[in-house]
Amino acid sequence: MSPDMATALRRDGRIAGALYLVVVLTGMFCLAYVPSQVGGSFANARAHQGLMGAGIAAFLVMQVAFLLLPLALYRVLSDVNHSAAVVMVALAAVSVPIGLVAVTHRMEALSLLAHAADGTLDAVEATFAQCIARYGFGLDIASLFWGLWLLPFGWLVLRSGRIPRVLGLLLILGGVGYVVQVFADLAPGFEPPALVGYLRLPAAIGEIGSCLWLLVFGARAGAGKISAS
Repeated sequence: MSPDMATALRRDGRIAGALYLVVVLTGMFCLAYVPSQVGGSFANARAHQGLMGAGIAAFLVMQVAFLLLPLALYRVLSDVNHSAAVVMVALAAVSVPIGLVAVTHRMEALSLLAHAADGTLDAVEATFAQCIARYGFGLDIASLFWGLWLLPFGWLVLRSGRIPRVLGLLLILGGVGYVVQVFADLAPGFEPPALVGYLRLPAAIGEIGSCLWLLVFGARAGAGKISAS
């Protein structure tokens, strides 16, 4: 690999790392912090309308960044295996419209909070609960693709070595964990063991680790062109 190509690889890796950082930070805020504070009850959400609105805004930013992220990673990894890189982009991109449709139900719930009159709280609370449920169902479907895209991404990392291979292994394990958890949640009458809650942990470690590595070091000049198929 020529010095110019190695420099371009590091530059493109840092761009991907910056986009990944946006995804990670906004995702932690809107998918972890806000739900932990707002919860799912009407009364609690009504007391935290500003935070709920900020969570929706963060979710929208996350979706834009997540649409751009796989395209940036494609520039870093497409010469390793073109087909796997295309699948990576496609699986990630599919989740974005699903997530955007899901968050419209969250926006509807926020609108209900803002315009609820004290005399109609019972009816509004029932509609609010339906909106939150529909939002959750949409996130479940989006989560399937949030896991699936990690499989080709992790495989490309393993093949190329442009990001530490241990992170590639964690990405694959985490992707499998996402998929297993989604289908475990769908099983009627099935009470998943506590261990299921940790299935996404490898994904979190792998994604945060990949984000920080790319942001600081860029993609290193590991393997050259392996397969264009």
